[in-house]
Amino acid sequence: MSDFSEVEQMYMKSIFEVHSSTPDAIVKTTQLADIMGISPASATEMIQRLSDRGVVTHIPYRGFRLTPEGFQFAARIKRREGLAKILLTEIIGYDGDVSEAACRLEHSINEDLEKSLDRFLGYPEFDTDGNRIPGIEREVDSPVIGTLLPASSLPIGASATIELLATNAVDAITLEEAGLNSGSIITNREGVLSIGDLRISLSEGLSRCVIVRVNELGGVSDG
Repeated sequence: MSDFSEVEQMYMKSIFEVHSSTPDAIVKTTQLADIMGISPASATEMIQRLSDRGVVTHIPYRGFRLTPEGFQFAARIKRREGLAKILLTEIIGYDGDVSEAACRLEHSINEDLEKSLDRFLGYPEFDTDGNRIPGIEREVDSPVIGTLLPASSLPIGASATIELLATNAVDAITLEEAGLNSGSIITNREGVLSIGDLRISLSEGLSRCVIVRVNELGGVSDG
């Protein structure tokens, strides 16, 4: 991924977004120029460059499309953007321009950081705008004892210690009033989170903000 410049990555991501809505689409140069806000000549020059690098196939007189390799590259860029949006919005509570900030961050996230961030956020399927996060070549690791993950990803039958409430002050108070405090033991009993005999009902967004460390996998029962 680092072999491609930030500008090249932006082009591939834009082409990928067209393919996501219309998978069999052949993208026209003028269409890409409009999306990127550039001249058709600049778009043509970049498409030729990407074609030379094997990530775009040029179809004479019709347009172009991503090669399988290009599609995989672009999917990862798009995934990193989605993960960055969730991190900024739900974990950090960033109140600036999230789309712009995520766009900058996506180019700084390497493969190892992407894997860690994806696991930390619980392998989300959608970003904060409701857009599907691509699952192409996504590596999903099974939790092990000691793994940090959001409560939303705690496996059924597992127990964990709450390490952090990664949210704003108002939501933190809401979570604490619901019985979720740092150091508390939380379990997933048949898909329902609980602390002791107290069942906890949280939105998907809030449950992603409760960061836990896995203590035990399996063996938790209602008895």
